[in-house]
Amino acid sequence: MEDEIFKISLPENILQPLFSVSSSSTLDETLKFLIEASRTPSGRLDLGSKNILSVVLQLCQSLSYPLGREILLLSLKLLRNLCAGEMANQNSFIEHNGVEVVSTIFSSVVLDSDSDSDYGVIRMGLQLLGNVSLAGEAHQCAIWHQFFPARFLEIARVRKRETCDPLCMVIYTCSDQSHEFITEICGDQGLTIMAEIVRTASTVGFGEDWLKLLVSRICFDESHFPLLFSKSCPDGTSGSYENAEFRDDLFASEQAFLMDILSENLNEQINEITVSSDVASCVLGILKKSTAVIDSVSGCKSGFSSGSNTINVLKYSLTILRDICAQTGQKSSHQHGSEDAFDLFVSSGLLELLLRLLRDLEPPAIIRKVIKQSENEDGPTSSSSKSSSPYKGFRRDVVAVIGNCAYKRKHVQDEIRERNGILLLLQQCVTDEENPFLREWGIWCVRNLLEGNVENQRVVVELELQGSVDVPEMAGLGLRVEVDEKTRRAKLVNVSQR
Repeated sequence: MEDEIFKISLPENILQPLFSVSSSSTLDETLKFLIEASRTPSGRLDLGSKNILSVVLQLCQSLSYPLGREILLLSLKLLRNLCAGEMANQNSFIEHNGVEVVSTIFSSVVLDSDSDSDYGVIRMGLQLLGNVSLAGEAHQCAIWHQFFPARFLEIARVRKRETCDPLCMVIYTCSDQSHEFITEICGDQGLTIMAEIVRTASTVGFGEDWLKLLVSRICFDESHFPLLFSKSCPDGTSGSYENAEFRDDLFASEQAFLMDILSENLNEQINEITVSSDVASCVLGILKKSTAVIDSVSGCKSGFSSGSNTINVLKYSLTILRDICAQTGQKSSHQHGSEDAFDLFVSSGLLELLLRLLRDLEPPAIIRKVIKQSENEDGPTSSSSKSSSPYKGFRRDVVAVIGNCAYKRKHVQDEIRERNGILLLLQQCVTDEENPFLREWGIWCVRNLLEGNVENQRVVVELELQGSVDVPEMAGLGLRVEVDEKTRRAKLVNVSQR
């Protein structure tokens, strides 16, 4: 019925070229035929030579919305296929004001959207713009100038994964090679758009990597993480990690989501990403604030739930710091940013904070068992003031950061010794159900503490006589740290190996 209405109302100069290239007698069947034909490079080239793209753009302009929604969706899908890697069609799209046509369509859809079909139109239009943007600078400029900032912002506020993914592709592709556009997306209006994108993705998720690429570019490459982190906090939460009351809503779920993305990006590209001092300082500030909040409620009966935003922010700040510290021990000479970040960590009291966090925790379960046995023999020593881990893996993450900090850095090794941290860290070389891979990270940490540091090796030697460490807690586990008399290298061994 809809198709018959459009056959009557649409002008002949639009219908005739479309019907002439297909054997169908209805508009929807004709569009479906052309969509199938445009799936191949040769098909796109052939249809381009027949000026089908300009005709379809005229068709889009002639359709009323929402009455012509299904035909419009088919038309956009055809345009998307025609512009997939075919330069002649991509150029024709710009020459016939295709970007403005799509923008006009969005103006009637985004503001009035009430069905999945509407979101389908937005998604298809964005995919079309994404294909066009790949053609080069002129095409990217046409899209950017038409859509930034107002139209991008409207689409960013559509809480649908189907629209969020292609929107990120369009923004990333247009701005990636343009200093002007990346400056704008990192400005106040651009970060407002990005905050809405983060809000959408944190609510509905994302299925493609464009969001990760875009966030990494803005937060790491351009060092605008502090501003985006602040803007990602909606009304009703503090929005700042400085000078705020200690409460569970200090951080928003969007901020935890953003840090999750950054943590994953950094871990996946640890050899490619350089973290600036500004970003590192912000992450360290977030860590300090989140640990302070947890300290403030550690005596409360209820505490924080495992899904608390504060707990999640704490977790991701530790994993980001872990990887920044790992970078600084292996970066090449032309990548100084992360080493500067590490120097900031040391001067800002990171090691002191991490050692305090470990001391405040109850010992690992297997260590507690050994201590309890010792108490039964020698009299009780209370550890009731100790706190439990805020999340599963917290102890491991703290040890991992310390271990990476100590890698080939004598001043860090020395500071840990001066703060009486060696024995504390030796006690982390155990298996613990609440902290997967704790033993491996503990061994790595102890190795880095002792390697090349005679003073630290001497501390270990002095814990027991005859060149071997026989810490009571570890002895009960069948473990021992030994320092080879010839090489002076320390290693963790099973007692049974002797």
